[in-house]
Amino acid sequence: MSDDDRGRTEGAGQIAAVSEERAAGASGGRRRSGILQRFLDGVEFAGNKLPHPATLFALLALLVVALSWGLSQAGVSAQDPLEGEEVEVFNLLSGPGVEWMFTSAVDNFIGFAPLGVVLATMLGIGMAEQTGLIGTVLRSFILSIPRFLVTFGIVFAGIMSSVASDAGYVVLPPLAAILFIAVGRHPLAGIAAAFAGVSAGFSANLLLSATDVMLGELTIEAAATVDPAYADQMNLAMNYWFIIASTALLAVVGTLVSQFIVEPRLGSWHGEGVVADQKREELTITSVEKRGLLWAGAALVVTLAALLLLIVPEGAILRGEDGAVVQSPFMDSLVVVIIIAFFVPGLVYGIATRVIRNDTDVVDQLSKTLAGMAMFLVLAFTAGQFIAYFEKSNMGLLVSIVGADFLESINLTGLPLVLVFMGFAATVNLLVGSASAKWAMLAPIMVPIMMQLGISPEFTQAAYRVADSSTNILSPLMTYFALIIAVAQRYDRRIGIGSLISVMLPYSVAFMLAWTLMTVGWMGLDLPLGPNAPIFYEP
Repeated sequence: MSDDDRGRTEGAGQIAAVSEERAAGASGGRRRSGILQRFLDGVEFAGNKLPHPATLFALLALLVVALSWGLSQAGVSAQDPLEGEEVEVFNLLSGPGVEWMFTSAVDNFIGFAPLGVVLATMLGIGMAEQTGLIGTVLRSFILSIPRFLVTFGIVFAGIMSSVASDAGYVVLPPLAAILFIAVGRHPLAGIAAAFAGVSAGFSANLLLSATDVMLGELTIEAAATVDPAYADQMNLAMNYWFIIASTALLAVVGTLVSQFIVEPRLGSWHGEGVVADQKREELTITSVEKRGLLWAGAALVVTLAALLLLIVPEGAILRGEDGAVVQSPFMDSLVVVIIIAFFVPGLVYGIATRVIRNDTDVVDQLSKTLAGMAMFLVLAFTAGQFIAYFEKSNMGLLVSIVGADFLESINLTGLPLVLVFMGFAATVNLLVGSASAKWAMLAPIMVPIMMQLGISPEFTQAAYRVADSSTNILSPLMTYFALIIAVAQRYDRRIGIGSLISVMLPYSVAFMLAWTLMTVGWMGLDLPLGPNAPIFYEP
């Protein structure tokens, strides 16, 4: 943790400290009113009694090892509907299991999905932050935007970031924390709003993304097993109208949850960086900063123009097969695009303001950024082992198979079946993080079942997306969960899993309820989900 981060930590600790005082009955502690706040207090208190997140992931990894042994000894298995083979629990305490744990430990760490993305992206963002560009831009932003739109803007930006795949997890929460501090609000509230938009709203957008392609291809393939002619008429934009409406709904719901539940619970921020209303005149941009912004803006325009040349022209270098844009090398390399888009303007700003005078200054600024990521590296190691162990054990796959078989056996129809399926998908999402991996397993089972009961493949996919996204922010198995804890701990080292879950739970519940009601209403009105995408299936 850098000196700046330690400075932010001083005067913080409100979440854990207030929870402990309240639980101990301290007379000076601030008590929350209302059943909801007391319930969240309990979630927070219980969660924060758990060990440090890095230790907890290590203990969970050991628990997976023990469970894999017990379930393997019990002979637990299920038939894989895709391969037709029997899936058994892999015993991590067997000879091959122990060998795998020893030989894969480094690969599990390096292969932890957010690790490379986060460290690489922070090189670009760090340059813009350390030279002062981000701070200056935020001050300009504060002067130009009404305060009540800040939260909406963060949630909306998070939802839209799914176009850039996982990049939103890395970019938005740290920036939202800085922005909220600058307007005198709690940084964790900014992190929570961004995390809710990016993760819980992952399946909503105003644009089509790689998610539509991945899920759509699986849905069409599953539908073809029942009705090849119908599948031939389906398209990858089958949920487009639905996700557009979802974007507006979730942005509003996320803003309301932030304003009326999360921020009142967190209280005000008393650490460094607060800019009170009466001191807004201190936000004035100096002549040196204005010159830096001018040069950085010009550098950004030139950089973006150069990047667009790689994707926009017909036959551009980074286009995909047959000129595809969504499925293309450009979209696969968005991390590099983000690094360049932040690094170049940040470097130019530093040179223009004379913060950067030589290459040594550049290296020093980047070193300061990565030094602040030390806690994340520790988390990444233990979280990487836990996730790899769980996947290797096949336990998540078995839960999904057994649950899908149960849905097939209960003989529900219509709306009750849709709701039970959504509840099942939301629960499985806590155990299996990848949306495409779960759908690759569930689509061949659920799409044919729903079609036989009159529900279209398009609507089955939409219902799955709602349930899958809503509970992302509650699962430690979600690969970026450890990153969000690491970002929050930059401002308060005592923040644990309980603190984060108690903050994110209202978003998850509100999104699930509002989105489910919208799904039910869409079904009741029989509205098209996208181009040529009906609710009901007719052979």
